[in-house]
Amino acid sequence: MQVAVTLRNRRGARSSTCLKAALAGAICIYFTGFAFTKDDDDNGASTTPNIYLDLRTSYARVPVGSLSIGFGNPALVTALQSLALFRANTTAAGGLTLPSAQGVVVDVPMTIDVTDSVSLYAGVSASSTGTALTGWSPGAITSWHIGFQADVYKQNGGSIPTLTWQSTITQVIPNGPLATTTFNNIFEFDYAFDKDGTRGWLAGVQDVHVEIGHPLARLHPSITGYVGAYYQWPNNWKFTGRVGVQSFGGAQLSNFVHVAAFTKPVLRLDLDRMDDNDNRLFGVTAEIMWVPAPAYRVTFRTPLYFVRN
Repeated sequence: MQVAVTLRNRRGARSSTCLKAALAGAICIYFTGFAFTKDDDDNGASTTPNIYLDLRTSYARVPVGSLSIGFGNPALVTALQSLALFRANTTAAGGLTLPSAQGVVVDVPMTIDVTDSVSLYAGVSASSTGTALTGWSPGAITSWHIGFQADVYKQNGGSIPTLTWQSTITQVIPNGPLATTTFNNIFEFDYAFDKDGTRGWLAGVQDVHVEIGHPLARLHPSITGYVGAYYQWPNNWKFTGRVGVQSFGGAQLSNFVHVAAFTKPVLRLDLDRMDDNDNRLFGVTAEIMWVPAPAYRVTFRTPLYFVRN
């Protein structure tokens, strides 16, 4: 019992440390962005940020014996992981593998584009998940999330690509014995071939780290490296494709359930409708992950603007 408590305390301490670091990063990014807006004001440009609900509706299906990560919607990943861990815990005595699962998640993050380079967001997610054994769960608010996206460096017509950092923390509600906290970090290079950034190539890496509030449960990190390209037509429709390789270290729940490690491909396709100022009006994302059998995810993105520049 003492060992279990110690393990839980250590994991809780790591989660708390990561949370504090991420919040500190978000605060630094915010004040950096605020400074940028003051500079823009000195130059006579508008300093009013975009403010909107970046509404996202996602559906995913995961095969037997697998956990879905891929490029990742953190709230959907967290919901499916929690469902899988719950099912594994309740069937562990029979030595059963994780069942196939599916889920629908609606993310409602309030987003502020502080500048063209810095965005902050925070909100909640509602989900419904199910398996062939349990059916669909009632829809409910199941997690909260906070994060930021910032251009660490901007190309601005030069030869060095833009570097963007996006960091998101997602925490299950309620925080029970099998609750998960997901830390998702993405670093992406964007090299534009023209001044307006209508076509170019991408390269990046995503790191997903999951802490579980159970002393005998563990999910190893997932790292995805990818390359891609994008093209935006004169009518402001934009297509982006990414293809990469995901390396997942596996998962264990006690001595009964084991998800094997794997290194498999992942594919993501995005189609977005933009306005003349590159604000997203609508988007749809389709993703296939081999985990190691194929898992599928589709997301519809419909921002609801309160202020749009």
